[in-house]
Amino acid sequence: MKITRRQLIGSAAAGAALSGVVPAALAAVVEKKVDLVIIGGGLGGLAAANAAVNKGAKPLVLEKLAFLGGAGLFPEGSLGVGTRYQKEHGIKTTVQQTLDAALQFHHFRADPSVLRVLIEESAKTIDEIQDMGIEFRGIRTMYPENESLMCWHLFKGGAAAVCDAFIKNIKARGGEFLMKTRAQKLITENGAVVGVEAVDDKGDKIIIHARKVIIATGGFSANKEMLAQYVFDSSALGMVEPIWLRGPVVDGRTGDGINMARLVGAHVAGMHAVAGNAPYLPDVPPINQFSGPDELKQGRCALAQPWLWVDHTGRRFFNESRGSVFVDVYNAMTTAGGVSYTIFDQEKMDRMIQKGAVLPFNAIVLADTPLKALPKTWEIGQQRGWAFKADTIEELALQIGVPPQNLLETMKKVNSYAEKGVDPEFGRKKEHLVKFNLEKGPYYALKAIRAFFLTLGGVTVTPNFEAKNPQGDVINNLYVIGQDIGGLYDSSYDLRCEGSASSFAMTSGRVAALHALKAIEAGK
Repeated sequence: MKITRRQLIGSAAAGAALSGVVPAALAAVVEKKVDLVIIGGGLGGLAAANAAVNKGAKPLVLEKLAFLGGAGLFPEGSLGVGTRYQKEHGIKTTVQQTLDAALQFHHFRADPSVLRVLIEESAKTIDEIQDMGIEFRGIRTMYPENESLMCWHLFKGGAAAVCDAFIKNIKARGGEFLMKTRAQKLITENGAVVGVEAVDDKGDKIIIHARKVIIATGGFSANKEMLAQYVFDSSALGMVEPIWLRGPVVDGRTGDGINMARLVGAHVAGMHAVAGNAPYLPDVPPINQFSGPDELKQGRCALAQPWLWVDHTGRRFFNESRGSVFVDVYNAMTTAGGVSYTIFDQEKMDRMIQKGAVLPFNAIVLADTPLKALPKTWEIGQQRGWAFKADTIEELALQIGVPPQNLLETMKKVNSYAEKGVDPEFGRKKEHLVKFNLEKGPYYALKAIRAFFLTLGGVTVTPNFEAKNPQGDVINNLYVIGQDIGGLYDSSYDLRCEGSASSFAMTSGRVAALHALKAIEAGK
C-alpha cells in the first residue's frame, strides 16, 4: 500500500522520522555557498523555492523533518481575490472589499500595507498553481452567502497536491533540499544576515553562506513553553479546559525561525494570537477528526449541529445557527470557559443518521450528508469519556457534570422559542428552532473543547516581507514569511477571509523570493 506524506504525519509511527543526537567529537563541519537559503520546507517555504527556481535560481531549502510539506499538507484550499476561477464563476469580490473586511475584523490592529500585498497578490498565487495543473473543486464558504467574500478556493487533493507540484518543479529546475537538517542560528556580519548555521541528523555542522535568507518555519504551535508564555487563551483564570493543538502528530513548528530572528534583533507582534477552531471532540489526536475515520469526522460534525449547546453550567452561550463558523465558536467558548456540550434527543439523532447534517463541517462533511457512522461515534466516545447517553434529562446532566435543573430549564426555554419561532436570547434561525421531547428519552450529549491549528504571531515585516527591528528598520538580507510573520491578526484568525493562512504563506513566500532575487541581481 502506498503511504502518502499526509498519512505519514497523521500517524504515531511517524515519530521515527525524528533522529537522535551524535556526539560532538564525531561531527564534521561542511560549508556551502548559495544565493538563497530557505529555512523550512512547508507550504510557504516550498512556494518561495518554487518562485526562485522559476526565475532560474537554485535555492537551498533546509527541512529538519524527514518529509516536506509539514502542516501545509492539511489545508483544503486557499484564499484568492480576483482569480480567473472567480471571474469564470461570476464572483466579483474586490481587493478593497476583502481588505476592509479583514481590517474591521481585526479592529484595525493589523498592518494594512502588508495585508494589502497579501490580498492583491493572492490572485496570482492561485492562478499560478492552477497553471501548474492544480484543479479546483469549487469555492466554498462557512458563512451565509450574504456574508461571504466567496474567496476560498478548494483544491482537488487539498494543499498536499500543491506541495507535490511545488516539490516536483523545484527538483526538476535544480533546487536543493537538505532533509533532517535543523537550522540553529543566523550568521550576521555588520548587522546584516549573511548565512545560516545548521546541523544534520548525523550531527554534522553545516555552515551556509547566503546572500539572502528566508525564514519559513511555520510559527510555534508545537512549542509548549512558548504557548504557555504567550497564549493566554489556554491558561487564563476561569478556563475549564485548555486549548488543544489540532496539528500533525509529527509537528516541526517549534518557533525556531522566530527565535533565531529575535536573536539578531527582529521585532515580534501578536504572539498571543492563535487560529482557534471549535468545537472539537476531546479525542487524541484532534487531527483525526479532520483527516481520520468517519466516526470521528462525523462526530465533529454532530458537535456543530444547531439545536442546543450548553456551557459547564447547563446554560446556552451562543447562537447555534453559526455552529460552522469555527472562529466565532472558538471565541464564544473561550468566553464561556473553554468547554461546551451539544445536546440531542432521539429524534435529532435519527435525523442526523438518516437525513444528514444541517450544518457542514468545513468541506469535510457537507450539509445533508447522512452521518451513518454516529452509532460507532457513541460507542468509542462513551469508552473515551466524551460521548454520553441517558434515559432522562437529569441523568444526562449528571453525566456531563452540569446542574440538572439548569439543563431542564434551558431545554424548556428552547421549546418555548421553537413554538414561537423566535429566539430572543441569541437569534438562532427559525428553521433551527426545533423542540425537544422532554417526556421520553433517550438523550445524548457530546463534549466539546477548543482547538487551534496555527499560531498567528511572529516577526514584523515590510510589504516585501523583509524582517524589521523594533524601530521599524529592515534587518538586511533577512525575510520572514507565513506563520512566522506577526502583526497581521488582532486576537484570532479572520475567517471572513477564508483560506487566508495557506494563501498568505504561499503569497509571502513567492513575493519574498522574487524581491530577494531582484536585490541580488542589483548587487544588494
